[in-house]
Amino acid sequence: MEMPEEYVDFAVKYKDWVAIKRMRILPNTRSEAVAFHLAGIRSTIDGRAYRLLGINTESLDSYAETNTNSLRKGLTSVGEVLGRLDTQEAKKAIDDACTNKAVVPLAKTYLLNKLVLSINVQTGLTQEAMSKLFPDLKMPKFPGRAKGKK
Repeated sequence: MEMPEEYVDFAVKYKDWVAIKRMRILPNTRSEAVAFHLAGIRSTIDGRAYRLLGINTESLDSYAETNTNSLRKGLTSVGEVLGRLDTQEAKKAIDDACTNKAVVPLAKTYLLNKLVLSINVQTGLTQEAMSKLFPDLKMPKFPGRAKGKK
């Protein structure tokens, strides 16, 4: 099979992280499909980049979930979420999540995104959001046990 003239190729091998995402772009490939693929690459990179910087994303995820579970889901709660980001409790959670204090501003950005996502407000292009708009674009199924088999 010959290599198409256009393609998306993303590969990483760094320490224990190996990721390969490829997409052949054919003449009938829609722009939405390319954007969908790029959104998947972005989600792969986003979480990993923060962890590579020594930010404990699991603790910030837990903080975000705990501190938004009593809020209404949607845009009406964005102001309250933003206010919670500047509390002493949030600052301590951010500080505790960072092994290197130089990355505290990046951890704050991570927590902001997680807080907003916890109230079901999307701040970026995601495969999940795109699959709702374009039903023919399907979320990838990860290898594992087949349905119904034990």
